Amino acid sequence: MSFFLTYAADSEEYLLKPAGYGLLIILLAALLFVIYKLGKVSLKTQKMQTKQLVTCSAAMALAVVTSYIKVASLPFGGSITLFSMMFICLIGYIYGAKTGLITGMAYGILQFLIEPYIFAPLQVLLDYPMAFAGLGLAGLFSSKKHGLITGYLFGIFSRYICHVLSGYIFFAAYAPEGMNPFLYTLGYNATYIVPEAIATVVILSLPPVAKAIAQVKKQAISS
Repeated sequence: MSFFLTYAADSEEYLLKPAGYGLLIILLAALLFVIYKLGKVSLKTQKMQTKQLVTCSAAMALAVVTSYIKVASLPFGGSITLFSMMFICLIGYIYGAKTGLITGMAYGILQFLIEPYIFAPLQVLLDYPMAFAGLGLAGLFSSKKHGLITGYLFGIFSRYICHVLSGYIFFAAYAPEGMNPFLYTLGYNATYIVPEAIATVVILSLPPVAKAIAQVKKQAISS
């Protein structure tokens, strides 16, 4: 582990070494390759494989950019952003849960590369690849009526559960004295996820937006 990480005693957290960054870049590249190969299975042609990879990469890039446009930030992590979760959920909606899951996992690794916070290995898994992979589960509802909004809500709920588990297991000590740590982490994570979810659902409910997304989906899966 020391080959990839170093412990910072002053901040009581682990920091990535160059080898750690290198490993994450390799994992990210591997996940992008998996996305490309998934296109071969579901979309048949090399042109469609490439289109799927480009679409997923563009969604990840948009998610990163909008994650830095913050309405509010919380002191121990988490922020209300400009609809950043929506872009990963859209990949699930367009290509299905499997591609959405892998894209979300890749995005989680990318976020970890940009802003790593390492308290424990399981905490990293819960707060980064697993949490953002959960957004891709929006694809479970891609063929359902109102699947866009239902899938989005399910995706962000999946992310919420991962952060709640991480908070309860690893950060219970930050709960105010006398307050139940589980209730604290439920409330803390809802503070930033719920407002963004409400704002995003309002936007997705607008007929012009829904129509535009339907057109994007049609173009993304057409040859």
